[in-house]
Amino acid sequence: MGRDKKNPKSLDAAAFRTLVKTASEVLRRHEQQRHALLHKNVTVDVGDETVTITLDIVPDDDLYADLKAFDALSEQLVYARVLAVFKLSKASAERWAEGGFGTPN
Repeated sequence: MGRDKKNPKSLDAAAFRTLVKTASEVLRRHEQQRHALLHKNVTVDVGDETVTITLDIVPDDDLYADLKAFDALSEQLVYARVLAVFKLSKASAERWAEGGFGTPN
């Protein structure tokens, strides 16, 4: 018997598993995309030291972002709160580090 709108063909076990797997993959991709939008990091060389700079956007009523610098041993060097529109790039991270980790611009 074929499919129609009033009496659709029921799913067998394999088709149901495929449907659930596909839906789970779509949800996982959405979560990964959201995480990528909210969390960014860049590694720069400052003098003879390698520093990793992270930008974590906090989705809240008052949007802001946490800008942090970590040394090679993953110890936090500095923390700054910035506007959520702050663009983290290699150039902006280098400027911030070379400026002594002052107020980022």
